[in-house]
Amino acid sequence: MSAAAGRAAAAGAGGVRLDPVTGENIDALLEVAVRPDQDHFVGSVAKSLAEAYAHGPVAWPRAIVATRPSGGTTGEAATGDAAPGDDGPSARPTRPSGEEVVGFVMAFLDVEWDDDPADVRSGLWRLNVDAAHQGRGHGAAAVRAVCAELRSRGCSAAYVTYHEGPGSPAPFYAGLGFVPTGELSEGETVARLDLHQDVADPGARDA
Repeated sequence: MSAAAGRAAAAGAGGVRLDPVTGENIDALLEVAVRPDQDHFVGSVAKSLAEAYAHGPVAWPRAIVATRPSGGTTGEAATGDAAPGDDGPSARPTRPSGEEVVGFVMAFLDVEWDDDPADVRSGLWRLNVDAAHQGRGHGAAAVRAVCAELRSRGCSAAYVTYHEGPGSPAPFYAGLGFVPTGELSEGETVARLDLHQDVADPGARDA
């Protein structure tokens, strides 16, 4: 993977870009929050970043940056001006007009599934689209960008796990082309997407 790809994956795909987590966007990322009724389906960004630190190279955390206006006042969430008493820089870099952090996504890379060295998988570990930015297709665009990254790494399939039940993201992933494998992982449904095919447009926007 090139250095440019590492800095910004799938720039412009569906109006989002995936940026590495940095000191410039960490505050905006920590403010990302899904709707209250979605909390039990997905871990927080803070938990995800702790997992990324603990698991090292198998984790691929990224900020979802909208590269076109997403509604409301653009740029505020990503500016991160230092508050009184903040130890950070007094004037932090701001994003170009119309760009803002709208969510967080994390992939897992080359994981031995169920500790089986003969079954190595990569896929989507975490997806959080901020409640204020849902319904605009950012989640679907982020999944497509992750799949493009996995494809560039030579992966033939992408995996995701999710809880079933009312409000489950199952229809969202099905709309993107993920198909349940019949497996369960820690009580969650496992679904697979063949990366030899294009990721579908889910039709309905992300919830």
